[in-house]
Parts: sequence; structure tokens; C-alpha cells
Amino acid sequence: MSYYLSPRFLDKLAVHITKNFLDLPKVKVPLILGIHGRKGEGKSFQCDLAFERIGVEAVYMSAGELESPDAGDPARLIRLRYREAAEASKVRGRMAVLIINDIDAGMGRVDSSTQYTVNTQLVAGTLMNIADNPTNVQLPGSYDSEPIQRIPIIVTGNDFSTLYAPLVRDGRMEKFYWEPDRADRIGIVSGIFSDDQVSRSTVEQLVDTFPDQSIDFYSALHSRLYDEQVRKFIESVGVERISLRVVNSTEALPEFRPPDFSLPHLIELGRQLEREQQRIQELRLVQQYHASLQQPPSGTGTPTTPNPSFSQSPSGNGSSASYASYSSGNGNHGNHTQNSTGQNSTGQNRASHLTAEAGQQIEELANNGYRIGIEYVDDRRFRTNSWQCYSLTQGNASAAFNDLEACLREHQEDYVRLVGIDPRDRRRVMELVVQRPGSKN
Repeated sequence: MSYYLSPRFLDKLAVHITKNFLDLPKVKVPLILGIHGRKGEGKSFQCDLAFERIGVEAVYMSAGELESPDAGDPARLIRLRYREAAEASKVRGRMAVLIINDIDAGMGRVDSSTQYTVNTQLVAGTLMNIADNPTNVQLPGSYDSEPIQRIPIIVTGNDFSTLYAPLVRDGRMEKFYWEPDRADRIGIVSGIFSDDQVSRSTVEQLVDTFPDQSIDFYSALHSRLYDEQVRKFIESVGVERISLRVVNSTEALPEFRPPDFSLPHLIELGRQLEREQQRIQELRLVQQYHASLQQPPSGTGTPTTPNPSFSQSPSGNGSSASYASYSSGNGNHGNHTQNSTGQNSTGQNRASHLTAEAGQQIEELANNGYRIGIEYVDDRRFRTNSWQCYSLTQGNASAAFNDLEACLREHQEDYVRLVGIDPRDRRRVMELVVQRPGSKN
């Protein structure tokens, strides 16, 4: 199988790695390159292809190694792996890198409820210290006065805004947002189907049919093509005997013929994968399974449901009237009153209309002591459910209302939704889209 390496990706890595091995006059080169982007876009795999192409020795770490029951172990491991890469470069006479995959999963802080340990602090401090002194990296309990080879560090992740801010500043980390364009997608998908004699025109139509899917979607699609033949093989052997037939059997494993790679068949299987993705987002069965555990915070006296709606007013105290008090009593809402033509003074009728309906829901969440989140997403990422957080408030209806109106003004062409979060167990009790862009309202 021939794999596709994006020229943009290769250029970024080649320049960053080479700069760190050169002695540029009076130039401070960031030691760390942070590659971030959506899940499943092949960041780590593109790194592997680039390392092979450039001829780089790579020393790997994963996010799971950034935490330990023993304080200080992950920080020590980072220093050990860094010195290991430096030694490999010295002994083998080649460039080397230290790569940490999915760093935000290991040390990212999503919200105030994320556990923040001593190791998280030590890992951030260690990486900052190495970035500032790349040739003087010592192991605990020893000191080596001999400078070591400077080794660039590559980190991958989805959301670097969850990392410690001083670590990702420009002097220490150079950022590269990886989002394959259409040419990259066609090249990568062509590589996936390269051994199957799938024409380029078929690949192009397949990519254009699923433009918002990540790269791993097409790899999963390729794997699913063989399900029918595997199913027939299991039926011919028998489910009871398939384990003995496949593992440690004297009989040779069967050869599978090429499946149907026609465009209609590929699209059909792709639609099946899409429907499975949508079911995950829509079902949220955990809210039903834990309905008996959903009790209101102490002092509220009002039961809540997993998915409250605008039409409900469980508090029974006139949410609409309370919303009116927001509009008239808060200076931030004064510029949304309507004039004689039926238009508000800022031209934001749609935002005012939507927030008027949302006022009931916001007050209900606030009265029950829930956190109120505002999230937004553009049309393309809406289909992959990649929402971005705009604000998060704790039981403050007025502040949440201000945030919602501000979000609606700033993201008039985006989807906007309200999120209610139970602070006790960080469980989402409500997700409700309050704005759909354009004609979709």
C-alpha cells in the first residue's frame, strides 16, 4: 500500500526539525512544534510518514505516560526520553525528535472540574524548562556538565487551549493546525484504496460525497467492505468452531477475493457509518439509564428531567415574567427593544426572538443550580458534532443570558445551543439548539 504524505505537512515538519539542528545567528528557534486539529485526521500517522521520509530517529511518548501514582515519574520519564533521543542522534549521526502524541488528553484541563495533579504541573514545568534550556536536561539526582544535543519536540493533540498557557506561548511552541484540504483528502483516500484498483474519479466522488468526514472514516469504510466475506467464512465453519479454525490451526487461512469497490456500494456503506455516528449523538441512553439518580440539588425542591424543553416551566413561577425583568433591568439588553417598525435598534431581531424563548430555559437551569453552557459551531462542523464552548456560568441566569445574546450577535451564521450541566457529577442534563443558520431557522 502506498501512503500519501501531504506536502504541507512534510514542509512544516522538515523546516521545524532542520531549524533546531542549525545554528542560526541571533535567532531563537522554538523547540516544540504543536500539531493540532480535529480527531481522526491522521496527525500522528502523517508524522510517522514524514519522519521516514526525512530520515529522522523518533522517540515516542503517549498521553498515558504523563500520569502516574508516583509524583514526579512522568516528568522524569520526559527527561529520560529526551536524553535518549539526544544519544540516538549522537550515536547514529542522524536527526532525532521526541514526539508526544495526544498531549492534551494527558495534561489538558477541559474545565474547572478536571482533576489537576502534581504530575500535571511537573510535566508542564519540565517541558517549559527543556524548551528554555534544550542542551542542559538533567535527570533527578545527577548532574552532567556536558551539554547534550538539542532535540526538537513534536506534540500532537486536538485542543491546545486546554494546556497550560505559558507552555504554548510562541517563544516555546510553534503551532501548526492540520486540516487536510480536498487535494490532501483525495491523496490520502487514494492511498487507502491504492491496492484495490479504485479509479481516481471514484475516489474524488467518494470524498465529495462525505466532505465533512475525517480521514479515519474512509479507513473504516475500507475495512467494512470485507465484512460480508468474513461473515460467510464464519457461517461455513460454524460460530462454535471459528476460534479453533483461525488460531493455531493446521489449515491455511482462506483467501478473500476483492470485494465490490463500485461507487454506489462505497456510498451505501458510508451512509451506514454516518447513521451509526448520528445514533451515538442522538440516543444518549445514559440519561435514561440514570434517570432515577437525577435528583435536584439540595434546596431547589424542583425535580428535573434529563431533557427539559422550552415549553416546560417546572419552577411554576412564571419564567417569561422573569425574563422580562432581565430585558428591562439590565443595561446590556436595552439596545434590543423594538422600534415602531418592528425592528430592534441594532437590527438583531433574530437574536432577541431566540433569546426571549431561551430565557425560560436559562432561568430553569439557574433555579436548579445547574451550570449553564453556551456552545457554537459552524455548518460544516455541525455535521461532525464538533461544538466549541463560548461560555460556562454557575447558576447565574443574568450572566448566562448576557453570554447567550453576545454569542448570537457574534455567530449569526453558526449553530448555537444551550447546555445544562449537573455540577455534582458533571453530567449533561440538557442540550438544546437555539439557533440554526440562514434558512434553517
